[in-house]
Amino acid sequence: MHEILETMCQKCTNTPLIGEPAPEFGAITTHGYIEFPKDYRGKWVVLFSHPGDFTPVCTTEFMTFQSMMEEFRAINTELVGLSVDSVASHLGWIQAIKNEISFQGWQGMEITFPIIADSGMKIAGLYGMIHPDASNTSTIRSVFIIDPRGIIRATLYYPMSVGRNITEIKRILIALQTGDAFQVVTPAEWIPGEDVITIPPRTTFEIKNSKKNKSENKNAWFMNFKHISPEMILEKITNQKLLSKPTKTRNSKRKKK
Repeated sequence: MHEILETMCQKCTNTPLIGEPAPEFGAITTHGYIEFPKDYRGKWVVLFSHPGDFTPVCTTEFMTFQSMMEEFRAINTELVGLSVDSVASHLGWIQAIKNEISFQGWQGMEITFPIIADSGMKIAGLYGMIHPDASNTSTIRSVFIIDPRGIIRATLYYPMSVGRNITEIKRILIALQTGDAFQVVTPAEWIPGEDVITIPPRTTFEIKNSKKNKSENKNAWFMNFKHISPEMILEKITNQKLLSKPTKTRNSKRKKK
């Protein structure tokens, strides 16, 4: 085991970075065999690892992911889980969640997204999911957001003791899709319906034009805000209604338009 972990640690130094292609692999899942990311071309993917089956924090995350699955699919996103346990273990865990777990009022919940079996830690090594200083045998809580071209667009890492904020993962996805669709960037704590930031001028000519159009912009030349309505975002990224869950905790901070 020590030699395996040492090998995994060496591979962790080659963890794929934002902007790089997602490493390719074939794997057995609770839904059968998949070729990743080939089988998900044209869709966004949230690939997330967990330390092990039958663990309480991961169970709450799985149930929350499942409760929001249709929200993710509304924005062209699929969920894929992974741990170093076997398919048989995954299936047993899924049954335990369905038959024995109650959380946030959810009971009898069936987990319907695929869970990858990675008992040989091959995929964990490819994606830098094993951090020996954090755990001797488990994958840490990693999240890789991968775009329809198979490019890694965001990564998140959580310690074993802290559950993920699934709503934040959805917010990141919408922000990335909005940026791609409108060629803008999003400010701190942005949610759909709030102003975005236009790409700053990159030449002296663009700076001069920016200054000429300063009537609506009271900020410095490099800080230009623009309003894009949630309806416009919806038209670009989905044909379904965005659920309002991400906005509920921020009503007091929203700006009046």
